[in-house]
Amino acid sequence: MFSKETYIQRRALLKKTIGSGVVLFLGNDDMGLNYADNAFRYRQDSTFLYYFGLSFAGLNAIIDIDEDKEIIFGDELSIDAIVWMGTQPTLKEKSERVGITLNQPAAGITEYLHKAAQKGQSIHYLPPYRPEHKIKLLEWLGIPFAHQEGSLPFIKAVVAQRNYKSDEEIVEIEKACNITADMHIAAMKAVAPGMYEYEVAAILEGVAFAAGGDLSFPTIATINGQTLHNHYHGNLVKPGDLFLIDAGAETPMGYAGDMSSTIPADKKFTARQREIYEIQNRMHLESVKALRPGITFMEVYDLSARIMVEGLKQVGLMKGNAEDAVREGAHAMFYPHGLGHMMGLDVHDMENLGEVWVGYDGQPKSTQFGRKSLRLGRTLEPGFVLTIEPGIYFIPELMDKWRAEKKFMDFINYDMAETYKDFGGIRNEEDYLITADGSRRLGKQIPLTPDEVEALR
Repeated sequence: MFSKETYIQRRALLKKTIGSGVVLFLGNDDMGLNYADNAFRYRQDSTFLYYFGLSFAGLNAIIDIDEDKEIIFGDELSIDAIVWMGTQPTLKEKSERVGITLNQPAAGITEYLHKAAQKGQSIHYLPPYRPEHKIKLLEWLGIPFAHQEGSLPFIKAVVAQRNYKSDEEIVEIEKACNITADMHIAAMKAVAPGMYEYEVAAILEGVAFAAGGDLSFPTIATINGQTLHNHYHGNLVKPGDLFLIDAGAETPMGYAGDMSSTIPADKKFTARQREIYEIQNRMHLESVKALRPGITFMEVYDLSARIMVEGLKQVGLMKGNAEDAVREGAHAMFYPHGLGHMMGLDVHDMENLGEVWVGYDGQPKSTQFGRKSLRLGRTLEPGFVLTIEPGIYFIPELMDKWRAEKKFMDFINYDMAETYKDFGGIRNEEDYLITADGSRRLGKQIPLTPDEVEALR
């Protein structure tokens, strides 16, 4: 945890921004994996962590701006719970750590909210993303599931704070990034033909746990890198395969790292693998050079896409004018996702609050295939922490679909693309802080260029 003054100051700014009403914070509860006592790993809600810092199940909180009250609702452990789970600080002790002096039993929140509603106070809450949140909002406020959209003033106020990382947050994020880099380096050294993907995943995940952390998201470790979020780890690694890793560590305080790397199963890239890898490297390196306050992330994305089109034209996979190809969306055949996303207490920071507010400052997102998956498009500002992760992929099903539809025939050489259906995908990713005059990479550097990767192998 940070000092209690940090949480007091965060709540004070939130109250000033929202101005009036009751602000409801839904903490996370334990959730059964296959029965109640066999639970998933506990993870507190990130906004609750940001304002209250307490990673304990069964807590909810209210900030009553009109009455100038801050209350944490929860119950003390029963003797049965202590026998099975051990002792914990009392609710009063937990609350005092973050500057809260008022407590009530967990059940008291229902009456408090009902009285607030009767007085005509506005009740602010964030969009729910877990079943227990939705049930609570239904029981406490009578809001049907289909209408639990959240309070826009609350959403915008949280985004306006959490998008800008403080110095102490940067220290914590960098811890996560350093562990993440160690995870990747360990896996990159280990990959070899004859291993199973799960063996590689075990090596890199062990690094996170050994450092006292956890995973910031489910590990991607696969020979099928053309599948963007492939969490299956049952394939045998064969000679000639490319192995894509996308994995990150989370610190005990909940801050995330997120990096990707792509390596040959053999000690060296094949000529064809290196050719495509070097194009992806140029996309990455030029995107990093472009990072600075005042540029929109959409502009950086377009730059990375144009670089890819020019590179694939030299290989013979694309043709025509690169700017036209990117504007019309032909590049998305090989680059169907965005360039990166905000990162902090969530690996996709505040994704539950809506990308239109977090990544676009309220402006509408594109509906174009590929571009619509860009989670961040807004003007960059000092204090933003984001990822850079361009990729190149050869997805047989997408090739077949677009070719049958005769899409982008002026830009894509489908005959040549057919010969790459067994290629897979390439993605490399680093984490960056936007500074006053540019950007700074967070965490240790992992091998990025093909020469660096082969040297580690």
